[in-house]
Amino acid sequence: MKIFCCECKKEVDARLANGGEVYPHREDLHKLPFWVCDQCGNFVGCHYKTKNRTKPLGCIPNGEIKNARKEIHKIMDVLLKSGKFGRKVLYAKISEHLGREYHTAWIKDIDEARNIYIFIKSLF
Repeated sequence: MKIFCCECKKEVDARLANGGEVYPHREDLHKLPFWVCDQCGNFVGCHYKTKNRTKPLGCIPNGEIKNARKEIHKIMDVLLKSGKFGRKVLYAKISEHLGREYHTAWIKDIDEARNIYIFIKSLF
């Protein structure tokens, strides 16, 4: 499957693998599907609880993007717990800011991640 890889900065022919390959130390993940970029070794999980259990969760992140996404989710969680916005409203605001539909798993580079993080911080 063609998936954008953040490390390779291009669409790659990703290979379907199981969790035993990408998380050998996590037996609880061994049977889950993941898409792997064989060029750099990075991977992305799948929507395994849906009808299309091998649909990728987003693009294939590198370590920097993975960490940035985690930080964005942390700040989003704080904002959501404050009660100032509901999830749908927050996602709509970020989408409007970006000029396209937003999903954290679609963040492809660190500049975009910083832009989103700063925007979310401005909503406090």
